[in-house]
Amino acid sequence: MNIVVFGANGGTGRLLVRRALDAGHTVTAVTRHPDAFTLGDGATLHENLSVLAADVHDPNAVDRAVTGHDVVLSALGVPYARKPITVYSVGITNIIAAMDRYGIRRLVCVSSSATDPATRYHDTGGGFIFEKVLKPFITKTLGKELYADMLRMERLVQASDLDYTIVRPSGLFETPAVTEYVDAEIELPERFTSRADLAAFMLRLGEGDEYSRTSAAVATVSTHPRVIDLLRQEAFARS
Repeated sequence: MNIVVFGANGGTGRLLVRRALDAGHTVTAVTRHPDAFTLGDGATLHENLSVLAADVHDPNAVDRAVTGHDVVLSALGVPYARKPITVYSVGITNIIAAMDRYGIRRLVCVSSSATDPATRYHDTGGGFIFEKVLKPFITKTLGKELYADMLRMERLVQASDLDYTIVRPSGLFETPAVTEYVDAEIELPERFTSRADLAAFMLRLGEGDEYSRTSAAVATVSTHPRVIDLLRQEAFARS
């Protein structure tokens, strides 16, 4: 299978590219900074890997990246910011247009459990401080612009004719390997998702048609990060 991965230089993107290569797929890793790209283990070369320099704001660059592939996986991510964020909505607009142009059907893209107002405020059992103080601060202040653009992305994907799945992880953190994660349509009560589990789930979706034309939640249940570490990490990096 020929797979193109957008956001390939992010924490999840690198794991996703590595996992797809290990599964025997041919992968194009799309990043604005190809010189900085590695496979997470320090390697930069693989016989089935192509690294392509492209900015998702550039429709021509996105068009070149998408052509010739069977599946599009988007792990786009940017840090929280006070200024308006457009990478998700503009990027997905260009990705959808290119997919339509070349007749590519399968799209898997990362959003967040904090994106959709209909599911954003469900009680995860995290206690008063987490539910009433930390979560509102993240969604309404720290990540306000990011989640607003993620929601625009979701609406654009949902309005498309593609066989899409919108993946909604919760607070992202690191584990050394894939765990026995859980997944479900729309939402889960758990608060955290390891990037390894997110990458494994995204590839699983890209290889088949699970959760087609809907959103899916994925969460890690066997281990959890410290909330303070998660907040520190989330303030400076995304997917």
